[in-house]
Amino acid sequence: MRDIHHFIDGEARSGASGRFGDVFDPNTGEVQAKVALASAEEVDVAVQAAVRAQAEWGQVNPQRRARVMFEFKRLVEARMDELATLLSSEHGKVIADSKGDIQRGLEVIEFACGVPHAMKGEYTEGAGPGIDVYSMRQPLGVAAGITPFNFPAMIPMWMFGVAIACGNAFILKPSEKDPSVPVRLAELMMEAGAPAGVLNVVHGDKTAVDAILRHPAIAAVSFVGSSDIAHYVYREAAAHGKRCQAMGGAKNHGIILPDADLDQAVKDIVGAAYGSAGERCMALPVVVPVGEKTAGALRERLVDEVAGLKVGVSTDAAAQYGPVVNAAHRKRVEDYIQLGVDEGAELVVDGRGFALQGFEKGFFIGPTLFDRVTPQMKSYQDEIFGPVLQIARAETFEEALALPSNHAYGNGVAIFTRNGRAAREFASRVNVGMVGINVPIPVPVAYHTFGGWKRSAFGDANQHGMEGVRFYTKVKTVTARWPEGALEDSAFVIPTMR
Repeated sequence: MRDIHHFIDGEARSGASGRFGDVFDPNTGEVQAKVALASAEEVDVAVQAAVRAQAEWGQVNPQRRARVMFEFKRLVEARMDELATLLSSEHGKVIADSKGDIQRGLEVIEFACGVPHAMKGEYTEGAGPGIDVYSMRQPLGVAAGITPFNFPAMIPMWMFGVAIACGNAFILKPSEKDPSVPVRLAELMMEAGAPAGVLNVVHGDKTAVDAILRHPAIAAVSFVGSSDIAHYVYREAAAHGKRCQAMGGAKNHGIILPDADLDQAVKDIVGAAYGSAGERCMALPVVVPVGEKTAGALRERLVDEVAGLKVGVSTDAAAQYGPVVNAAHRKRVEDYIQLGVDEGAELVVDGRGFALQGFEKGFFIGPTLFDRVTPQMKSYQDEIFGPVLQIARAETFEEALALPSNHAYGNGVAIFTRNGRAAREFASRVNVGMVGINVPIPVPVAYHTFGGWKRSAFGDANQHGMEGVRFYTKVKTVTARWPEGALEDSAFVIPTMR
């Protein structure tokens, strides 16, 4: 059985705490590896390595840091198949989805390759008599990221790519459920030319998280996970004087206006609801048809589309989605399905009890579809995070607009319509952080930023893009006045990059 170690100061480090977690193969239900769970002392070892490395790395000019990012991107692309297979073996998502996970992370690395431009400051000549004012962006020092199981490649790269490019060192605490790919990414970062200690990976549970939140040498923490934990992380980080961006859960809605291209919308919704077994914070688990005629036609098409979905092992190229991450998560999703039934929602398609021949012990759940879900139901209010789609009917545009606007979560929303005016009004008025217009999963491109509202995000900084650069840097402003002197005493040379 494999042992998954920490990666500290450029090398693998065996766990010293004596505590280990199980890493499952979701396709078979079997334990495939043991992952070390760090103590606070082990986190400190990683932080001290980061502090030493950052002192040098922060002085490397941005152009050379960008070259490391370029090489890292090349190395990851060259190992795409290897990394995707490893990711799928621990998470359960199909290989094509794992490649998408990696590629979306690489898009942020591509953005980070432009760090020389992104870190440029501002300059005002003649702000006063003989006085110039300019600003510069400088790295914070050591930053940390705490990432979830559902995107073990993308979300770490969202965080450490920008942070390291800006001159920081980084401590990554990935999910202990699928920890191997983050370690491989750290190894590739060293191979790309980053000094040892610039990117460290420590595995762990709450002990490691608390050690990160309380460590005085860590200046900033980025988190993605459930909302309750995001709130805890934000409070603890702020209490210990750290910058924090903490992204929480979601309950994204898809609004279907009567004039929508229903055939296309149904395909988009099914992919967004059931892809990756619904284990996405940008999944689309609620669909809101406007008007009974729209609802009836939508339900009929959804039933047909859901019936054609293929659930399979992660290596099955024909499968639309694979198993959920572990048995505990499968039980959680199935309990929510039962809760929906108990609350009076109409269970149209029941995915419980799904078994795949030859993989009966795998953590599979069939696609599930509810109709006539109402805002008062807890199964509507909570994030289920599984292959469950709920139909919540609305009579009018205003009623449909109110559902995502009034929900406790505010991560993403989509509207499907041919009416530009309706789409524009919806996008302007809806109380949600990211909006798709005929786009079911509105994750912004890497040079824009990712972030929700309400209980979907704590803190005022979004992920990646220029928001990421601002989060991982501090601004120094200089006001300069030079005494008069003989110009001929100065040497004039053409500046060069060294």
